[in-house]
Amino acid sequence: MQRDPLPRPAAISLDEYRDRRVRLMAALPDNAAVLIPAATLKPRNRDGEYPFRQDSDFHYLSGFPEPDALLLLLPGRAEGETVLFCQPKDPLAEAWTGIRIGAEGAVVRFGVDEAHDNDVRDELLVELLDGRETLCFALDDEEALMIASDVRGALKARVRRGAKPPRSFTDITSVLHEQRLIKSEAELELMRHAGYISALAHRRAMQASRPGLCEYHLQAEIEHEFVWHGARSPAYGTIVGSGVNACVLHYVENNDRLDEGDLVLIDAGGEFDLYAGDITRTFPVNGRFSAAQRQLYQIVLNAQKRAVAAVGPGNTLSAIHDGVVRDLTQGLIELGLLAGDVQACIDDSSYRRFYLHSTSHWLGLDTHDVGDYKQDDVPRPLVPGMVVTIEPGLYIPDADDIPAAFRGIGIRIEDDVIVTVDGGEVTTGAVPKEMDDIEALMAASRSSDHGESVIDG
Repeated sequence: MQRDPLPRPAAISLDEYRDRRVRLMAALPDNAAVLIPAATLKPRNRDGEYPFRQDSDFHYLSGFPEPDALLLLLPGRAEGETVLFCQPKDPLAEAWTGIRIGAEGAVVRFGVDEAHDNDVRDELLVELLDGRETLCFALDDEEALMIASDVRGALKARVRRGAKPPRSFTDITSVLHEQRLIKSEAELELMRHAGYISALAHRRAMQASRPGLCEYHLQAEIEHEFVWHGARSPAYGTIVGSGVNACVLHYVENNDRLDEGDLVLIDAGGEFDLYAGDITRTFPVNGRFSAAQRQLYQIVLNAQKRAVAAVGPGNTLSAIHDGVVRDLTQGLIELGLLAGDVQACIDDSSYRRFYLHSTSHWLGLDTHDVGDYKQDDVPRPLVPGMVVTIEPGLYIPDADDIPAAFRGIGIRIEDDVIVTVDGGEVTTGAVPKEMDDIEALMAASRSSDHGESVIDG
């Protein structure tokens, strides 16, 4: 079946990248400088590298897509506050690995004030940072620390000639990551798109599922759909766990057979222009939930829907998680998997045998995106522009003290939610999560010979 790829949303504008840099510099101490290295290529084997993925902080401030670059911000510099160092143009190297943007192209295409080739970087950095009192960078970034240390050492060696080396190094991440936490409307459009692509991929996997396939066949369906619509890679390692594998939170082997009567849990999201989608759905391999599967699934679904409805300004992720824990614990008691009072099972953490993780995390350029969850040791209230996941789950051990019908069942349901002024906007609702809707989608795919199990996008 021939399908058209989805229309692409607008890219982040040069004005927005510039505004991000201006806002960051405005929050810094006087006479500071910021050093943000790009990501580097990582060798995969003797003959090649892993696919390149730009550093999220570097991308957020520049949009520049190449490795081995350095962004330097110099607040108050009359000649221009943004300086970029990048790979030089090199016809021989470009014949092997593609056309480089180069220093001139960086100014024209990415709106930086000034750009230079890497081969003059060390010399120019010493000149540009002479007299800057504070160098700001991610202190856990070994490359940034090495660059800053080398510059300070070079300037110390010139003190007798009037050089003024920086007095201190300061971690930039708290300021920068707080800025990244609140998304602009342009970012939200990219995240809506990533969420929709991810939802189409999960629908495709549901339609393709049948006993006798392997988990990696559904992974192939998922990742095909990502790439077809321009999400060139998964935002994280695709998880396809069938049967008891669904109880392993970060199961990534994806090589077992899909068996009749089992559920399969897929946690997968596409990355579009570096912004992540993140969805989990759990569905029956054969298209029909058993009675026991329905009982457990409904507990998770009820908790998930209540948590999604609770997303909104002023609430906290901590409070939403507490509500999920209470809902899941109540359901486990009703099924006889826990005994006693709800609060007692929460207080003694006995529920954690079946629910091991938090309900939510920030979402953005990183799947587990940056930003503090507490302020002054208090859970921070949600505000418009934040994006969160809601992902309760139950994971029932394959143990002798568990009723046989429930053993080895893992269920997680996850959606992505934008915090709005009125509540929450789900960006991943195009893939069903109600059991009847899942069964109907899977039945429709089985009512005709659907070949490669593709769907209209």
